Amino acid sequence: MSIRNLDRLFKPRSVAVIGASEQAQRIGTRVLANLAEGGFDGVIWPLNPKYDMLHGLRCYPRVAALPGAPDLAILCTPPATIPGLIAELGARGCRAAIVMTAGLGALKGGGGRSLRQAMLDAAKPHLLRILGPGSVGLLVPALGLNASFAHIGAGAGKLAFVSQSGALGTAVLDWASLRGIGFSKFVAMGEGADIDFGDLLDYLAADNDTSAILLCLEQVSGARKFMSAGRLAARGKPVIVLKVGRDREGDADAVFDAAIRRAGMLRVHSTEDLFDAVETLARARGQRGERLAVMTNGGGLGLIAADALLAGGAQLAPLSAATAERLRQMAAPAANPLDLLADAPVERYAGAVAALLGEPQADALLFLHAPTAMVPSLRIAEAVAPLLQAAGKNVLSCWLGGSAVAAARQLFAGAGLPTYDTPEKAVHGFLQIAQYRRNQDLLMEVPAQLPAAPERAAARAVVAAALAAGRRELSEMDSQAVLAAYGIPLAATRVVADVEGALAAAAAIGYPVALKASAAALGRRADVGGVVLDLEDADMLRAAAGAMRDRLKRLRPDLAGTGFVVQQMARRPEAQELAIGVHNDAVFGPVIVFGQGGLAAEVAADRAVGLPPLNMVLARDMVGRTRVARLLAGFGQRAPADLEAIGRTLVQVAELVADLAELAELSINPLLADAAGVLALDAHIRLAPPRPACAMAIRPYPQELEQTVAWQGGSVLLRPIRPEDAPQHLAFFNALDPDDVRLRFFSAMRELPPAQLARLTQIDYDRAMAFIATRAGADGQPETLGVVRAVADPDNFSAEFAIVVRSDLKGKGLGLVLFQKLVDYFRSRGTAELSGEALSENGGVQHLVRRFGGEVLPRDEAGTVGLRLELQGTRPRLC
Repeated sequence: MSIRNLDRLFKPRSVAVIGASEQAQRIGTRVLANLAEGGFDGVIWPLNPKYDMLHGLRCYPRVAALPGAPDLAILCTPPATIPGLIAELGARGCRAAIVMTAGLGALKGGGGRSLRQAMLDAAKPHLLRILGPGSVGLLVPALGLNASFAHIGAGAGKLAFVSQSGALGTAVLDWASLRGIGFSKFVAMGEGADIDFGDLLDYLAADNDTSAILLCLEQVSGARKFMSAGRLAARGKPVIVLKVGRDREGDADAVFDAAIRRAGMLRVHSTEDLFDAVETLARARGQRGERLAVMTNGGGLGLIAADALLAGGAQLAPLSAATAERLRQMAAPAANPLDLLADAPVERYAGAVAALLGEPQADALLFLHAPTAMVPSLRIAEAVAPLLQAAGKNVLSCWLGGSAVAAARQLFAGAGLPTYDTPEKAVHGFLQIAQYRRNQDLLMEVPAQLPAAPERAAARAVVAAALAAGRRELSEMDSQAVLAAYGIPLAATRVVADVEGALAAAAAIGYPVALKASAAALGRRADVGGVVLDLEDADMLRAAAGAMRDRLKRLRPDLAGTGFVVQQMARRPEAQELAIGVHNDAVFGPVIVFGQGGLAAEVAADRAVGLPPLNMVLARDMVGRTRVARLLAGFGQRAPADLEAIGRTLVQVAELVADLAELAELSINPLLADAAGVLALDAHIRLAPPRPACAMAIRPYPQELEQTVAWQGGSVLLRPIRPEDAPQHLAFFNALDPDDVRLRFFSAMRELPPAQLARLTQIDYDRAMAFIATRAGADGQPETLGVVRAVADPDNFSAEFAIVVRSDLKGKGLGLVLFQKLVDYFRSRGTAELSGEALSENGGVQHLVRRFGGEVLPRDEAGTVGLRLELQGTRPRLC
């Protein structure tokens, strides 16, 4: 739904407990006790007609008897009472409720509706937000609010924890209490009938009391909302996800992995990892590479760390000649792992730490230490902690042991240095930093230019014709026609009815050719001898066709009269066989699978999953996550494959998925890849009824919003911004006068940092929009002339906008054209208003807003004004 009224849930001034009791084992008894004993300084109203007083508080018989409308109501009553109570609370003015009662979905109420649906219907007219049903409740420790029936409370902290499972949530409370971990918010979501993960991510992303968000989930509903909220939250703070209930086949789990990676979040696989990741990421510095330097006072510890590093896919950092010489001068071995031995003096520790911190080829340092009788651990910690604390790179540590290293471990923890119990845990922390960085890079990197625009009309015509004929399986030629429309290279192919047709097709294509049986019902043709390769001439082709007919007559008499496929023989001895597939996931919609192809594909199980849409950065990431990527990089005398061509093919497939809502399955196998590029040999497409527009987890580029308009005696293209627009957007920024930069960004920025450039060009089309005006420049390349953008709040009530036109084009009406485009778009999506902020001296944008019928409003902050435009019937005044 939205974040509307969630403040009533997390910051209530009054709480009503409906179903409060004093009977042991009743949920209402425990909830009231937790509220009363937790230190909440708001008003608590117990409700139960059986009591006059409960827990020293006046008890009310019904909602109507309350002194006022509670900000938050907690319902612990039988299922049949819930819809009526929600309706009564909503009418009274309550806007948030926790429904602890479970099982509403399985029970029917009036009109045949489930009690769960009746509850939602009762809440809707009042915008009353519901946590649950089946929720254990929530805690906000800083407010003393324990609105739960958990057996234990929580300390205050900066972590927000959200769990679908109440049992897991209460277990985590226990676990965290033993370790002194506190929370800003602790939420047991229950069934999530109304308030779901997307709502909570949106709320917590803007919560100043929360520095990291932890999610424990079993399943996701509303994939697009979840992805949109997750991507926004992950740009501002770490979001760490533990999913329980893994898919036995692994397919759905691989899709979930891809979604978390794409959103810039980090997935972990145990409760312990969940909190270790917070410890690690909260103290992590920026890190670009994945090369680790290891320093220890025991060779065995170093080997354990190296083994764990290798198993995690990272590497030890090579030491430069300069670092090796520094180490030799202090009588330390020039090796990584660096073993200082048990008797090393404190001075050698400090010198070695300084040397490894200065090593340019090491991206992070792991400090391992076991206690010895020669040098007290605390003395070593006191000597090296200041050096490590001041380091410009990530430092992880492990003080292995018990009481002998407890003081040293405590000193490191107090210095803000991540400290672990074992070398394996320390290496795992480093790997978490590396994976989190990779996921964040997918949000921030600027991709290369897109391939040429596809021939969408041609592909749609093929699909429309097949559906009109009642066919869900495209023929081989139709499948190839669709791929060809998207620029995917294909081997020349003909489908024929008989041997004579095969001979004519081969003559047209040119020998050598491959011959295949054409019946789609055959399945894997090679299994029944339905594929013959390297046919050099007509005699070989005629003999092969006759033998194939005989085999089919014997093995598949129902298909004995099938035709043939004649295909250009691709003689590319150094090519790797790859496969690209598309299928629909039940939660995240269409997904793309890439990996090894050919007959070995099923056995090798070497594949990476990605969510469309893709760009070249995302496509390269998919390729890099497969084992076959090592072969594609070249080996021995074999040249590297054209990775750009592979990436383009993945992007083209992703565009095809976005454009063709009827696509149910696609398979390209094999796709040959070598230094000369790629070539698709086999393709299969299956159709289904069109999926809804929201089925894709990430909204693709909205091509339908492109519009060519007349301007200044010529024309410009107005279209949504794309990540690939980054180079021309940077040129656009550089062409702005310093004063225009200051008016737009409220500061005298001299350059646009890469991270901000990525944020400006990589937008979530589901909640934001940026339109650019573009045309071909003097050099024939596209140039950006102006941009207008707005980001809608999660309720879609208000969208905050900004606009800027290239300085040399001001005063020519381009801002009017761009702003009209923005107004029309946000009005069409039901947004109530556009709002903004401007410097008082920025008369241009104030005049623009007034021209559209908007308001310029005073603000408390000196030198600024507010801008507001209602989006109902607004049109610019032309004079």
